[in-house]
Amino acid sequence: MTNSSGRWYRQLNRYHWFVLLVASLGWMLDCMDQQLFVLARPAAMEELVAPLETVQETRRAAERWGGTATAIFLAGWALGGLFFGVLGDRIGRAKTMLITILVYSIFTGLSALSQTVWDFCLYRFLTGLGVGGEFAVGVALVAEVIPEKARPYSLALLQALSAVGNVSAAFIYLGLGIAQEEGLVSSPWRVMFLVGAAPAVLAIVIRLWLKEPERWQWVSHEGTARRQLGSYSALFGNSRLRRHALLGMLLACSGVIGLWGVGFFTPDLIRTVRRSEVSQDVFAERAALARADGEVERATELEAARSYLTLPPAERGEPPTGFERASGEIEPVVNGRLARWQSYTSIFIQIGAACGMFGFGLLAQRIGRKPTFAIALVSALVSTVAVFWFLQGVGQFWLLPIMGFCQFSLFAGYAIYFPELFPTHLRSTGISFCYNVGRFLAASGPLIKTQLESFFAGIYGSGTDSIRYAGMTMCAIFLLGLFVLPFLPETKDQPLED
Repeated sequence: MTNSSGRWYRQLNRYHWFVLLVASLGWMLDCMDQQLFVLARPAAMEELVAPLETVQETRRAAERWGGTATAIFLAGWALGGLFFGVLGDRIGRAKTMLITILVYSIFTGLSALSQTVWDFCLYRFLTGLGVGGEFAVGVALVAEVIPEKARPYSLALLQALSAVGNVSAAFIYLGLGIAQEEGLVSSPWRVMFLVGAAPAVLAIVIRLWLKEPERWQWVSHEGTARRQLGSYSALFGNSRLRRHALLGMLLACSGVIGLWGVGFFTPDLIRTVRRSEVSQDVFAERAALARADGEVERATELEAARSYLTLPPAERGEPPTGFERASGEIEPVVNGRLARWQSYTSIFIQIGAACGMFGFGLLAQRIGRKPTFAIALVSALVSTVAVFWFLQGVGQFWLLPIMGFCQFSLFAGYAIYFPELFPTHLRSTGISFCYNVGRFLAASGPLIKTQLESFFAGIYGSGTDSIRYAGMTMCAIFLLGLFVLPFLPETKDQPLED
């Protein structure tokens, strides 16, 4: 491989590596926060939603609130991205990054103290403000500090390392799920959010050693540009930049809605798919223990509950006597085992994600940004439909890394491509607009998915089929990116605009 590609890392000095490390850690921990929420969402909603008459009704209400909490989080993310994107152009990348990390760390920790779905949603909205702002300033910082030839690879690496944060969240949840199954932890999701407050420590490093990019310092002190720093009126007053911003926003919508409206519900899908079988296993284990202890009546009750779950949902009818009581008794153990399935699902997805994000950078430097986006969008559509159609258990887990590779590769594309569309004095603003305005639309994704689930439940009955068909229908959003690509410029091998 040549110096311009394979040996890009030789162009980086110690400070370049430091900047890349700090920005990568900020985004990695940011993504860990997102994944903590994705994994903890079902259990948190089931605990915080007001109990209804039956376990099934409470669970369905929790699913609806899960979609609402996700939409509110994304709305906060979008609003924070727009605000902090402008701030990043006006006061500097490093200062704004420090503020965003403190915001999302503090409110992630406070999420652990939630008592109702309402204050949980408030904390997630405030967390979203910080999460949304960090990406644009981190990407702008790396793009402006790293040498031109190394820039695409460095930004692809920054995105690829975000998978480490996602995998860390999955392992944390896996460990806490085992602890819950053993009766050591009653609310593992609360512990997870406390862990999510840890990134605040990174703010100290940023405050002490991170400098503003020389490119930004020069532009911020230049008279004409200084008056336009972080200005949406300047961004939309220029026809070329307005076109880039609007089309870039639609391109981002495709990946963001595809991920948050579909992809990030894959752990929820496996939780729904496996719940009945896991519950049957736990009922059988408890029944065997009861018989061994001479508790014949209780063993019979548990075996009747297990037999009821073996029937197809359409044939179940009224549950046997004591079913609700028995279900409540085994629920902590079932939730602990389902947490394992969710964690395994997330880990498999992120293995593919890391490869896909760095792979996008390599391919984009060879064939161009737009052709690589086209390949990634088609692949994301096909792989996500396959997961939602076929996923049943371990036998189909090989599909998960493929989906992760395809879906997450788009986000490396956004990190590489969006800085190339805007000049320095509007770079953070432009990136934030593209990446975060789409989140206002993406916030509707989980709500639309919930409505689609209700629609398909009316046709096929509530359960796995309704989730599958809703997810596959939502995959049409990837076609939006294909539609706007022809109208965007190719920026391969072009320097950043000052």
